[in-house]
Amino acid sequence: MTLATSAAAMGGKLYLDHLSIIAPNLAEGVAHLRNCLDLDIPFGQRHDYMATHNHLLQLGGSVYLEIIAIDPAAAPPPWPRWFGLDDQAGIRAAWDAGQRLRGWVARSTNIAATLADHTAIFGRPLALPPAAPLFDFAQGHDGGLPLDGAAPCLIDRRGKPRNMATIPDLGARLAWFTLEHPDPAMVTDLYRCLDLDCAPTVTGAATLRYRAGINTPGGLKSLT
Repeated sequence: MTLATSAAAMGGKLYLDHLSIIAPNLAEGVAHLRNCLDLDIPFGQRHDYMATHNHLLQLGGSVYLEIIAIDPAAAPPPWPRWFGLDDQAGIRAAWDAGQRLRGWVARSTNIAATLADHTAIFGRPLALPPAAPLFDFAQGHDGGLPLDGAAPCLIDRRGKPRNMATIPDLGARLAWFTLEHPDPAMVTDLYRCLDLDCAPTVTGAATLRYRAGINTPGGLKSLT
């Protein structure tokens, strides 16, 4: 089995689940979204098992946007936080450099098979919440973003779709999604290998940077 066919044959297609704004704190994340989209999105939920919390916004279909940050009121978890949030210096540096839409999450229907050839990139599945698991999330040893964010984080919702009724719908819809990267050929090959549906369009640039076009009630706007 070749690298290019392994994901499709073993794990099936991966689907865009959600985009992630990884913020030093929720207040800055909400302010950034307001500046970009002219939308105020309400609080979403707390993840006590990861000591994080978020704000959420529907982007059409089963796709949504998440602003996520450390929850200062929560006790630190016994494992690394997801999305590289334990590296607060790195989060701040990326934020101040304008890299705020830092990553995305792809949905798998068989995460063990998806990870079979790619453990070095994505880590191993973690069943969450631990007391009564609803999904599996791939996590490396340090909780960092796969390939510094060039690869998606992986989630398996165990056959149950995300309840979109719990996410605010303010009329925002994802129009386009791009990734600028110093090695676009490598990233494009990985996306092809993983059989990603609705992966970002990859172009060459000196610095990794995501951009998304969002149709809003006020017109098409850009999110970075």
